[in-house]
Amino acid sequence: MARTLPAFQSQVCEGKQTPSQIEAGAEILQDDAATAATRSSLTAGQDEPVASGLCSQTSHDKCCLSGMSTQASPQVHDSEPNSHREIGHNSVENAIGPGADVRYARFGREGQVEKEAQSDTNEKSMQQDELGTMAALASKPLCPPLRVRGPPSFPSPFRALFFRTSAFVLSSTFLAVVVVAALITSIPTLAKKVIYILTFRDINTLRPFYEEECRRADTRREKQRAWEHYESAENIGGDQEGTADDYPPTEGGKDRLLCDVGYYAKRVGLEVDMFHVCTEDDFVISLWHVYDPKEYLVQDASEADAGVNGEKVPRKVLKPQIRKPKFPVLLLPGLLQSSGAYCCNDDDSLAFWLCKSGFDVWLGNNRCGPLPNHKTFSSSDPRMWSWTIRHMATFDLPALVSRVLAETGIDKLGLICHSQGSAETLIALAKDQRPELGEKLSVFCALAPAAYAGPLVDRMCLRFMRQIPAFMFQMTFGIHAFIPLILQMQSLLNPRIYAWLGYRVFSFLFKWSDLRWDRELRDRLFQFAPVYVSAEAMQWWLGQDGFARHRCILFAGEVVEYEERRDDVAVKTSVETFMEPAIEAKADMPYLNNMGRDSSRTGDNVASTWWYNEQVPPFAMWVCGKDRLVDGQRLLRRFESGREPHVQLVHSKVIDEYEHLDILWAIDAAEQVFYEIREVLWKTCHVRDRCRVPEGCEGLRRKHQSTIAIPEVSMGEP
Repeated sequence: MARTLPAFQSQVCEGKQTPSQIEAGAEILQDDAATAATRSSLTAGQDEPVASGLCSQTSHDKCCLSGMSTQASPQVHDSEPNSHREIGHNSVENAIGPGADVRYARFGREGQVEKEAQSDTNEKSMQQDELGTMAALASKPLCPPLRVRGPPSFPSPFRALFFRTSAFVLSSTFLAVVVVAALITSIPTLAKKVIYILTFRDINTLRPFYEEECRRADTRREKQRAWEHYESAENIGGDQEGTADDYPPTEGGKDRLLCDVGYYAKRVGLEVDMFHVCTEDDFVISLWHVYDPKEYLVQDASEADAGVNGEKVPRKVLKPQIRKPKFPVLLLPGLLQSSGAYCCNDDDSLAFWLCKSGFDVWLGNNRCGPLPNHKTFSSSDPRMWSWTIRHMATFDLPALVSRVLAETGIDKLGLICHSQGSAETLIALAKDQRPELGEKLSVFCALAPAAYAGPLVDRMCLRFMRQIPAFMFQMTFGIHAFIPLILQMQSLLNPRIYAWLGYRVFSFLFKWSDLRWDRELRDRLFQFAPVYVSAEAMQWWLGQDGFARHRCILFAGEVVEYEERRDDVAVKTSVETFMEPAIEAKADMPYLNNMGRDSSRTGDNVASTWWYNEQVPPFAMWVCGKDRLVDGQRLLRRFESGREPHVQLVHSKVIDEYEHLDILWAIDAAEQVFYEIREVLWKTCHVRDRCRVPEGCEGLRRKHQSTIAIPEVSMGEP
């Protein structure tokens, strides 16, 4: 028996089918004849799906104008000739059996299936149809359709004004409640500090890196005095790693707490150039190049390259004596952050550390992040904010990668992503999104990857955002930027007050602490967060039909539940009991039985549970053991158990004591993470003979990509 699901996958990738519709297609949906007739008439006028599962801006606008999600039901072909059974919105009951409760047939506990004798043929058909339904769910990324954003009409400005007004009032109230709650929960910590002061004790001595923090603070004070004493940065001697002779700083003195990557690069003897990259849907995003100014010759402005909007970007060329370039590395930030998060820890910042180690470092930002920019739309136009993580994955990331490769002249680069940046890459590399992107990456390094949700999504404030209806979400947070008041407050408040409030709010929401950070630099860390993000994107993360509900970026919630039970050895017995009424042969469940050993029966449904194809690059993962925001260990188990046979996991590490941001900002991050990243980047580099050897990598051998054994799967008849 073979099953074909191309129409279903194409519709999901275009955002024409909501997760609730797909879930309903696997549960109890018995529409009346009128509804079915209406859907049939809508389907008749549907546009053709765009190739590769991506919709252009024009076709997307056409879909939005209709104001409805129309789809053709995918078909599951039976082994009998000239017969088929539809899987989807209306025909699930027929696929499983008349009169049966679908949820009970799938999960075994909800609903009551009539216990009537059935023939072996019917039971087998029921299990096979269940596989088809779950394969459809498993191959579906969470790509809900966007709101209606057609061309401007007469009532459009009034509608936008209505949502902006309601969002200003309600989101400000929501923000005020969160801030007050964060301040209240800070009282015990403040009281503890007061007690230590009154008893003539230093509470900072309880911090795990107290001595190292004191040493770094003394070094910074010495450098500050030296900068204030000498007029030229060339006369300053020594930095915290003793490399001032190699990298003389061009900025110094007291930290001015600026939201400026270039300023902090100059403090460690580096420079930053900004490029503007235009995406396929006309967003203009910023790309920063971190480099050693001693290695480049900068031509005058008259010979500079023209940027996207006519701005001039100085053309840099390597000095003649430098014959080999550095291997390029692209870094992407997490949610509500710019790539400045990689640049705010002096020489122990990941971007600066990699640059001084011998890599060509590029920092990518997401659309609208530090500064919203679009070739057509203004920031007041709702269409400028009509995007989710799917657009960042399929438009922003490929554009950034292509620009870096064009600038460096090398056909592959190393990609390092934190949190949401990892989610973007995992979506982009999926076989039904932009799998060809994998051929441009030598390795993908995921730091605290956001593929599965952690327990924090069930916190009260986040649960509130998940439970409110979609219209109320728009009323509360608008159809433009998500709580832009936060960004406006940054320009009004003192930087130290803003950073202190930012830390308290984020610590309250996500249960982070600065226990492993350099506390003296904490105010600097929060100058680059938050940044602009669309309300649509936040609704994808936290709303009813997005990540917070399904708890996975590329699987529906039902499949995630199966994965949880498959991985949870402690409840193995109860799981088998739970599954027994509906599924007697566990070998028929590929998502439970690893890759599905009975491949002759499961056919292409086995491959439908794979996220990636043979174009995927090697993966390396660093997971935080105390990360409650995302569950990186579950993703690691997925790769290590062989559920993704095309993924070659070249390196993995779980740092038990790390929280979500420690992987970037911890004092010992260099020893725990950075050295290993450098080693992985160089071992997977495919042009080692053309590039300079990074510092500390002289004796490393290249890690050749091994041949990955893919289980032979019978794909059946086409």
